[in-house]
Amino acid sequence: MSTASPLARSAFNHEQSNDDGYGYSTNVFPDKQDQMVKVCAHIGQTGFIPQDLVENEVQWFYNNLGIDDFYFALEPVETIANHVMALYGAKMLAYTRNENALDIRLEKEEEDSSVYIHSSRPGITDLDGPQIEKKIDEKYLDPSIPSCAYRVESFRSSGTANGVTSQLRSYFVTKCQFVNADPTGEEVNDINQVADKSFLRKATGHTLNTYERIMRNVLKRRGPVIEMYEAQGKRERRLIIGYRQRSTVSFFSAMSDLYHFYRLFSGRKYVEQFSNGVTIIGLYLNPLPGLTTVPIENSIHQIVKETSLIYCLPSTPLQYLFQSNQLSVQEAVYGYVVWIFAQHFLNRLGKEYLSLTNILDSKNPIHEEVLSKMKKRLRQDTFTREYILDIIKRYPDLIKLLYANFANVHYVNQIETSLQPTISYQRLTTLEILNNEELSHKIKLLTQNAHEQLVFESFLTFNKHVVKTNFYQSTKVALSFRLNPDFLPEIEYPNKLYGMFLVVGSEFRGFHLRFRDVARGGIRIIRSRNKEAYSINQRTLFDENYALAATQHRKNKDIPEGGSKGTILLDIHQQDKPREAFEKYVDSILDLLIVGKTPGIKDKLVDLDNKEEILFFGPDEGTAEYMDWASLQARKRTASFWKAFTTGKSQSMGGIPHDLYGMTTRSVHQYVLGIYRTFGLNEEEVTKVQTGGPDGDLGSNEIKISKDKTIAIVDGAGVLYDRNGLNRRELSRLAEARKMVNEFDTSLLSSEGFRVLLEDNNVQLFNGQVVENGFQFRNTFHTNPLANATIFVPCGGRPESVDLYNVQMLVDKDGTPLYKYIVEGANLFFTQEARLRLEKQGIVIFKDASANKGGVTSSSLEVLAALAFNDAEFAEHMCIKDDHVPEFYQAYVKEVQETIERNARIEFEALWREHNKTKQPISLLSDDLSTAIVQLQEQLQNTTLWDNPDLRRAVLERAFPKLLLDKLGLETLMERVPESYVRAIFGAYLASQFVYQHGATPDHFAFFEFMRENYYTE
Repeated sequence: MSTASPLARSAFNHEQSNDDGYGYSTNVFPDKQDQMVKVCAHIGQTGFIPQDLVENEVQWFYNNLGIDDFYFALEPVETIANHVMALYGAKMLAYTRNENALDIRLEKEEEDSSVYIHSSRPGITDLDGPQIEKKIDEKYLDPSIPSCAYRVESFRSSGTANGVTSQLRSYFVTKCQFVNADPTGEEVNDINQVADKSFLRKATGHTLNTYERIMRNVLKRRGPVIEMYEAQGKRERRLIIGYRQRSTVSFFSAMSDLYHFYRLFSGRKYVEQFSNGVTIIGLYLNPLPGLTTVPIENSIHQIVKETSLIYCLPSTPLQYLFQSNQLSVQEAVYGYVVWIFAQHFLNRLGKEYLSLTNILDSKNPIHEEVLSKMKKRLRQDTFTREYILDIIKRYPDLIKLLYANFANVHYVNQIETSLQPTISYQRLTTLEILNNEELSHKIKLLTQNAHEQLVFESFLTFNKHVVKTNFYQSTKVALSFRLNPDFLPEIEYPNKLYGMFLVVGSEFRGFHLRFRDVARGGIRIIRSRNKEAYSINQRTLFDENYALAATQHRKNKDIPEGGSKGTILLDIHQQDKPREAFEKYVDSILDLLIVGKTPGIKDKLVDLDNKEEILFFGPDEGTAEYMDWASLQARKRTASFWKAFTTGKSQSMGGIPHDLYGMTTRSVHQYVLGIYRTFGLNEEEVTKVQTGGPDGDLGSNEIKISKDKTIAIVDGAGVLYDRNGLNRRELSRLAEARKMVNEFDTSLLSSEGFRVLLEDNNVQLFNGQVVENGFQFRNTFHTNPLANATIFVPCGGRPESVDLYNVQMLVDKDGTPLYKYIVEGANLFFTQEARLRLEKQGIVIFKDASANKGGVTSSSLEVLAALAFNDAEFAEHMCIKDDHVPEFYQAYVKEVQETIERNARIEFEALWREHNKTKQPISLLSDDLSTAIVQLQEQLQNTTLWDNPDLRRAVLERAFPKLLLDKLGLETLMERVPESYVRAIFGAYLASQFVYQHGATPDHFAFFEFMRENYYTE
């Protein structure tokens, strides 16, 4: 029978306790003496310790080790007795080995409370030790959320008996019991509502006030809130750090590594959780006795500065170099970031690949696909991420030199009130600062082979091309770097980028790429089903981002913005944190877009370009529901462009939802209707296969807007098929509810129908075929002979689902195609080489950059309205409040829809006309038209045509939406919308209208005739 003491939260005598000087009431367990008697009796019954020694051993355990009363109140008699006996055995072992130090490791884990006591030398990270703090991070702190959170109290103590000494660190983990587990309204800001009951009983008034202020600041801003206090009459410093739950990982243990690096130790530390989603850590730091290194007065300020780095990246593969004092935390984090950079950009194709590109014909789709696959294989096999990391680890001294080169440009020494330079700055002054040429020579001198030299040359490439970074900003949530993309080899990336951002956080890595100063595109979250998929996604991340941005650039030909795209690759162990990753990605990029004006919080950064930038973000896979937050965060950070920062916002914030109004589908479906019109097809008799199901934007609206005979739908749940046509009423029900095909009523399938879900195995179909694996069947169904149909409309699916290696499966042995017509709604579903091969077989295919542009047009006009209206007008005319839809909003949405459909019809007719005239593949003509429009657009913005006020007015009166012109007038629009944006409108409108009318290669006088007919009169 257990004789457990009451839980600590109810067992302490708080009325008789005093402030311990740490902001908490001293833990006093009043039943300690009675408990000792029971422990002695229990041990005596076991006979493990000689009877005459039992009392001495128990006395030593209770009084000499300095164990906090928390332990004795928390643990039952049986557990304490077992721990006493375990220590007795450890002492006997130490005696036989003639050792004078005692190695203690005591653990007890339960659901509601756990205790860890182990030997621990102060101020040292023991890499071979029990790693208790990492265990506490992983098991209790990292997963803590308001519904299940854990607090920690940790104490350091020492004791000596019979010549045996012990330095102990104890940890007490208890499950939180909040006063109010679900606070609302103002309750979230009241510490007496959201705190753990035990914390409220123990904390002093000063601590409660301090923690409430920090807690409120955490709720107001992103990233850690850090405050430091001096203890009166002591050299001890109290460091308080607040942050949002689940916003970082392994932070508690990583902070120990940080203050150990500066030769400090903690007397005690606390982790408190709050039901409003806030975590606060309290650390009580002291200098190691007898050391004459950096005084705590200086080192504590450096720890405060570097805490944000630890918060951003608490654990990296280079952390052991920091833990073992070979690198500072700044050097280790820098090395980790450049390791990621090297994985993506290390020039590893070699001269042989360059020679091969000169030999092969880049216009030959087979040659082009072979080169593409060879490039991927070379990158994968030559320099793996593990191989690059192994090389980096060998040369910590080179990392130091390269970091110094980076810091010498981007580090700004913030002078403290004491007028003393920071330790970071002092450290830099002791390092050898080499210029790029000297560093390159040093790399050649120290490395042992060409591969090692290449890896460290990539560090130098990184340094040369960082334009600005938030690396040294105190309150960052992830690391962001604005890079000059000139280092990208033209042979691999023929279309030159205008700008690129690299973002690295504890949950993700990501890029943002754009092809023009004024550019817009979606932000995509990339998940990975397993480690193999993650490895592939890591290798292809940048190339996929580049390809998506390039497609977006071509797709944006009708609008003023160029193409851009953002990608966020979730870490394999952080697949459940898409929102946290997105918020950090956005906020860290905002660090580089908004000039910092608050020293110590948002400092002014070094900007080598010294040029203001604005990015426009839109929704993409996995981010549609986050657009409101991004816009509001930009407003909270006082960004002037906040209304236009994101598109796809909710209607209450002036957004025009693509899915609600079918904006993307309206463009895709115009191409479908164009095919029916051109080839005289009756839509009701047309059979169709569709990837991307009724749960998605494009898929659901394609179902709702169509009247065809859909025989198959493939989505995230599996494959739904019926040779006689799927029940359209049931499909419409799923589309309205945005449900996947696993919700389809299978009783409505004919005898030639089936549904195979991802988890299904060994399923026999109506034709006798056996599906061995549902996941594989889903991924390849678009190439299955059962999918034979008149038209194929991919509305979803991964990029390059059809490439040169499986395209032959879309055509049978006698040359009959699986589909006669294809409208590529999903981005990059086909490779260009696959499209050309299909067109050669007589299949009519319209590619993504042409068909899937309705969404970008809608988003562009949404941005324009946000830029045109001031805040009050925007709220009145574009924001839906309390279900009231402004009259202007309704009319504007209708004008947007008409614009999308008109642009799609015009381009369809232009492509078909040019195809009939030149006999060129439509896939090439689509690119030619896009390229011609984009190039002419940029040329027109920089010609004297803009300087002609009458022409400028004539063009803009046609280019601006009629409703905006009627509401505000052209003069107001030109005054409010940035000139660079208005120039882009001018160029985009003229260029698209001309190219659609005269083709991609008009004669020399065509533009003159176009302008004379449309804009000049006699």
